[in-house]
Amino acid sequence: MTSDQAGGTDSEEQARRSAAELGSAKTGRAPREPLPLWQETIILLGTALVLAVIIKAVLVQAFYIPSESMEPGLVKNDRILVQKWSSWFGGEPERGDVVVFEDPGGWLGAGESAGPTNPVAKALAKVGLFPSGGHLVKRVIGVPGDTITCCDAKGRISVNGVALDETSYVKQEAKVECAGPMTGNCKWSAGPVPKGHVFVMGDNRAHSADSTVHMCTAAATDCVPGREFVSEDLIVGKVFLLLWPLGRFGTVDGGTVFADVPDAS
Repeated sequence: MTSDQAGGTDSEEQARRSAAELGSAKTGRAPREPLPLWQETIILLGTALVLAVIIKAVLVQAFYIPSESMEPGLVKNDRILVQKWSSWFGGEPERGDVVVFEDPGGWLGAGESAGPTNPVAKALAKVGLFPSGGHLVKRVIGVPGDTITCCDAKGRISVNGVALDETSYVKQEAKVECAGPMTGNCKWSAGPVPKGHVFVMGDNRAHSADSTVHMCTAAATDCVPGREFVSEDLIVGKVFLLLWPLGRFGTVDGGTVFADVPDAS
């Protein structure tokens, strides 16, 4: 470096200092010292935590699939994201939506209700950064007023008299005769669905403890009518994204399966 270059550099530094001092004189404040790294780290972590709480409370929340009941589309231990804003501004669950809801009571076993056991995972679950337990994931088949019937000659569920082609998401098994076998037979009817409630089923119809399991059958002696319907107040939101594993990353929706179903008369 030449003496001229060094002199130029010193002059530039003096100019910067003079400008800083002039600015401080105008504001009456001393120049602000940068925060230590540890303080910046704490502030950034605190901000991230607050944002996570807000996001969980208002926008989205992470969950995991607790069982095989939503196969083949959603597999046990898959990580999913739920959009909580799906019920904003008077919105309601729609037929075909895959929803997460709190256990209405007795739908889950002890192991499925437990949630994370690791202290760190528990803390993260509180702010929506780790999936929590005590919830179910099912597909909405009937909304208020709907009547669901099983099954036609092709083994299809009908809603309000319209048979559904659910081959795009229902698990196909050779020995399963219809799309609603959990009652022990393929001849049953549910509904009309009460106001403020939905009728839900898993996509793995032969292995899903869903609304059909909680219906009162002719042989039941201690069944409480209405337990098959899930209150909309228990619904956390609509599943919109399969987050993990990355190999199956993608959106989740009901397609056009229910497009021809008329509203209940």
